[in-house]
Parts: sequence; structure tokens; C-alpha cells
Amino acid sequence: MGYPMAGRKRLKTLCDIRRYLAGLINRVEAGELDPNVMSKLTYTSNVLAGIVRDSDLEQRIKQLEEQVKNK
Repeated sequence: MGYPMAGRKRLKTLCDIRRYLAGLINRVEAGELDPNVMSKLTYTSNVLAGIVRDSDLEQRIKQLEEQVKNK
């Protein structure tokens, strides 16, 4: 039981993060990943998900501001 899959993961969207966590869950259930490691990665993924949501919202607000400004 070690750390998650080697290699970098592109976790740019909430869907990416969901798939990543689903993979971790499967690995814990298969006995390939220590549940304590999963817990830490889940916490970090939750923080990242918040950042992704905030970033998406910020982008949408900027677009709306541009639309209002151009009218």
C-alpha cells in the first residue's frame, strides 16, 4: 500500500476531481492504497475543488461585467 498512481494528474475541473477520488476509493477498496493516505488526498482534493469552483465563478462574473460594460 503506497501513494496514489505515479505521474501527474490534470485536475482542472470538478469532474476531473470526482474521477480522481473515485479512483482512490477503488484503490482503497482493493487494498492498494492506505486509507490514511486516501484521507489526506480527499482533504486536499476538497480544497482544490473549492478553488476550482471559486475560479469558475470569478471567470463568469468577469464575463458578465464585460457584457454589461459593452452594452
